[in-house]
Amino acid sequence: MDINTLPALNFEDTKIAFASKSNWQLRKSYQLFKLLSSETVVSLSTKFTPLALKFHLPIAPLIKHTVYEQFCGGETLKECEVTIERLGNSSIKTILDYGIEGKATEDEYEATCQHKLETIKYTKANSNVTVISAKVTGLGRFELLEKIQAGKKLFASEEKEFERLKERLHKISKACKEADIQIYWDAEETWIQKPLDDLINELMQHYNAEKVIVFNTIQLYCKNRLAYLMEAHQQAAKKKYVYGAKLVRGAYMEKERERAKKMRYPSPIHENKVAVDRDYNAAIDYCLKNLDTLSFCCASHNEYSNQYLAKRIDEKGIPRNHSNITFGQLYGMGENLTFNLAAAGYNALKLIPYGPVKDVIPYLLRRAQENSSVGGQVSRELMLLKKEIERRNQ
Repeated sequence: MDINTLPALNFEDTKIAFASKSNWQLRKSYQLFKLLSSETVVSLSTKFTPLALKFHLPIAPLIKHTVYEQFCGGETLKECEVTIERLGNSSIKTILDYGIEGKATEDEYEATCQHKLETIKYTKANSNVTVISAKVTGLGRFELLEKIQAGKKLFASEEKEFERLKERLHKISKACKEADIQIYWDAEETWIQKPLDDLINELMQHYNAEKVIVFNTIQLYCKNRLAYLMEAHQQAAKKKYVYGAKLVRGAYMEKERERAKKMRYPSPIHENKVAVDRDYNAAIDYCLKNLDTLSFCCASHNEYSNQYLAKRIDEKGIPRNHSNITFGQLYGMGENLTFNLAAAGYNALKLIPYGPVKDVIPYLLRRAQENSSVGGQVSRELMLLKKEIERRNQ
């Protein structure tokens, strides 16, 4: 790939960013983000939506045609196909995520496992889907992992429960290897992250011998995760498997700080954004130096970090489409990043959650909260949408 024949990367190019949206879709997205810019609206929604669903109030259609439509691909894999194809036409590959959360029984965990296996089977017939995403706590009990991290002895029944969880993780990861697609295992709260790391490292050792299939998610807003990334990668190199890292800033900041304060231990979260950005970009540099034994995804909506990585790739003479480097953003956000990265020849991904509206509510509420709490994110989305609307009206 000759970079001289590719367009320069420009995150301000709204013509490329929103080329696949109609005028009506553009205006609808603008109005939705305007609502999300109101902390009052978001606060009321996150409080009353679960109650409305609990009392069977007819709000599901409203949710489906607003926030669900913006951030999800559909209720079924079939419904996702139009979105997957539209992204593929812009050289953007899809990460599929059966976005069900908050389950708590063995039958529900088994059902989620089967849905993941169906998703993997679906990818064999769709070359635009190259990754699936999964949460360990969608397949096993949070409290069990919490007990393991706390070093408490498990009952015999809990030992068997843990073995069933491991079997599900292996079943899914093995199916990914056989289908030749990758899986991004999510990071979660720090007080269960150690057993998650151990489980995912075990999966990597099994399935990443020849090429990377399994990825762990590294939350770099935690003070110790840059060091962990380096240590985990070095252990992988010693044991002769390729390390997979999905780099994120993090998703549980307020919860982490509140728990640390309540339980009187030092917060695991960096004190400020400067420190988080420093570690994130240091992680990018570390990964770039180790591409022979490490594959990574810059999963970020931070424009500087995406620009930083893109620039470093070109400076080092690394092909923009190097198989061990990808960029990823959430569906419905950061279109100026994903579409412009793809147009400039970088490997770009969109994460598309899917599933029944009522079951994806926890994911949608988290998206709404993140949008309202991340400084400048909503205003940035609004500015870009407005810019493109005005450009089309000229």
